[in-house]
Amino acid sequence: MPPPRPALAFAAASLLALTACGTGTEEAKGADGLTVVASAYPLQFLAERIGGDQVSVSNLTKAGGEPHDVELSPRSLVDLRQADLVIYQSDFQPAVDDAVADLDNAHDVVPAAHLELTATDDGHDHGGDASTGSAKAAPDPHFWLDPTKYADVADDVAEQFAQADPAHAAGYRTRAQELRGELDDLDREFTAGLAHCAQDELVTNHAAFGYLAAAYGLHQEAVTGLSPESEASPQDLADAIAHLREHGITTVYAETLLPTNVVDTIARDSGADVLVLDPVEGVTEESSGRDYLEIMRANLTTLERGQQCR
Repeated sequence: MPPPRPALAFAAASLLALTACGTGTEEAKGADGLTVVASAYPLQFLAERIGGDQVSVSNLTKAGGEPHDVELSPRSLVDLRQADLVIYQSDFQPAVDDAVADLDNAHDVVPAAHLELTATDDGHDHGGDASTGSAKAAPDPHFWLDPTKYADVADDVAEQFAQADPAHAAGYRTRAQELRGELDDLDREFTAGLAHCAQDELVTNHAAFGYLAAAYGLHQEAVTGLSPESEASPQDLADAIAHLREHGITTVYAETLLPTNVVDTIARDSGADVLVLDPVEGVTEESSGRDYLEIMRANLTTLERGQQCR
């Protein structure tokens, strides 16, 4: 559990005199312009692409780490306070929510992301506002798996950069428009690639792919809910196996950064194949691409195979 808010403030204040020779964040090199801290990889990617040489970006989530469970070091708390801008997503990383609660330099991208999907503890996803869903429903945070939503957040980040650094505002906005063009291309590729598939049910380990499914005519059926720590019960496994058999589903998807024991069990007992989808929460040497765009295109190739698209 993250320390209480007063402890966070004390820890940060006690370290303000530290030099920048060491850091608890994953850093990306940049010029001596805006100093930006991103809370997780999807926002780091946007900040780097939009910022260009005018922005130095660091990431609170280490490569290969699970962003939901990030714990902040004292050095990271100092970085947050000293940054020109902190880009984060509320209700996604509890430790980050606590750390930015009293900061004037923090910007929440959630309003720009339009999180209309929720998921219940059993993994089923629903449309509509979170307040109208199940009592156990929570907003699905994985907006970046829909390239059109990601483009909207990119525009929002560009405006934040422009306000913080008016001298380079035109460059930020231009790069955001260029990125939107690339994301529009990616959206068209997904639309075409998933237009004619034998299977429209996307059976996943946990409910990370709701926005991707909703955008491209698929229906997510997750074994567990939104939290990667959710554990599948014997009944969950039995229900998933029965569902695959009943509907003739031939593929179940594991996920990078998570153990595969659940999907391996389901696949063994149902006769389905196991393929791996990447929720693009981080990039490591084992990732199927070097950045968001490459990983998403690898996901598309995987989906075309697993959903039997032509």
